[in-house]
Amino acid sequence: MTAREAAFVSLQKYETNKKFANIEADTAIRRNGLEGADRALYTAIFYGTVERKITLDYIIDALCDKKRTLDANVRIILRLSLYQMRYLDRVPDYAIVNDAAELCRRFAAKSAVSFVNAVLHAYRREEKRLRFPDAASDPVTYLSVTYAYPAWLCEMWSQMYGMEKTEAIFRAFDENPPITLRVNSLKTTGDALCASLDAAGIKYQKTALVPGGIRLRDHCPIDTIPGFDSGDCFVQDEASQLAAYVLGAKPGETVIDACACPGGKSFSTALWMNNTGKILSCDLHKNKLKLVSEGAQRLGISIIETREQNGALFVPELEGAFDRVLCDVPCSGLGVLSKKPDIRHKGKEEIERLPDIQYSILENCARYVRPGGVLVYSTCTLNHAENEDNVKKFLSAHPEYRPQTFSVGGCDIDGGMLSLFPDEYPGCDGFFIAKMVRADG
Repeated sequence: MTAREAAFVSLQKYETNKKFANIEADTAIRRNGLEGADRALYTAIFYGTVERKITLDYIIDALCDKKRTLDANVRIILRLSLYQMRYLDRVPDYAIVNDAAELCRRFAAKSAVSFVNAVLHAYRREEKRLRFPDAASDPVTYLSVTYAYPAWLCEMWSQMYGMEKTEAIFRAFDENPPITLRVNSLKTTGDALCASLDAAGIKYQKTALVPGGIRLRDHCPIDTIPGFDSGDCFVQDEASQLAAYVLGAKPGETVIDACACPGGKSFSTALWMNNTGKILSCDLHKNKLKLVSEGAQRLGISIIETREQNGALFVPELEGAFDRVLCDVPCSGLGVLSKKPDIRHKGKEEIERLPDIQYSILENCARYVRPGGVLVYSTCTLNHAENEDNVKKFLSAHPEYRPQTFSVGGCDIDGGMLSLFPDEYPGCDGFFIAKMVRADG
């Protein structure tokens, strides 16, 4: 099966079975034995078509007769073909048109060949004359179609942050930042890892907000990164590294990571503790905790204990038992849209229930902090309801807690709350961190 055929099949399964894109992609690559250039082309077409679906459907509808109902497979063929023509510059148009015809013959009616061919040629002729929604008269639809995000999100962020800021966030997400690494200080040093990257010809820069991180400047396969297999480093976005850094755990302390999987923040915290003390890494899903245990073993971390536990349910034996508690709660993921295109197709109703769940976890886990201890609440989203509103509600209901100022990149964050916007912090996920301290006694 060719890369384009594999991409079609994956898109078909994604549409019908609603599988996570990354799971489908991993399965398809293994199933079809895709390697090298074929793997890269498959990945670009599949993820790109999922990501740009809203824009592609707008173009298809603009080029087609409104009275014609498109077969589902024909629409998928048009989407992946138009994606290549619009966003990939290394594939000649004639090859895309020819491959679209072959896809029609194999996966749709033969009569669809001439129709798909006509639409693709119409796009080549009309591309520069296609009219997109006007930013001034219809800003929400303009944002949605131009950047391929759902209208509800465009409207929500425009109300929260303004039109200009929302567009800046979307542009930053289009940058698709390369990998960021966390240096494993138990096995090596930042300078030693940088020397290995230099020897391998991999360009990089050290993270600006938190020590111990290295951001690669170019994309490269993880298995080609020096020291990765031996545990000298692991992949972790700078924003997530920052959450562990702000937690501020010290050697010998006790820490609970309430929603730990897949374990990155527990690992970073263990490194700041120099693998001395105790970390209890909890998660609602028992099967995911294996990722934490295996990751800790690979990195040489011995102070992490895992436990299947619902963060919203009180465990009496844990009350007041921890110096520091991290609540990196389940969230809408609106800060990682550049990495997880599936999130673009969530409905608004899917995230409206989250703040209550998050607040329940925060309020419950706050009971585990000892007097004088630290509580950090974090998400990988940009949404007042999940972030600032939850923290303000909590502080209002719990006078024993107060916000604590922390420093990021040499700047003090007064009020103890920080939203990381990808346009302001290039290379970082959109993220939120709040730090609070419990009164003594």
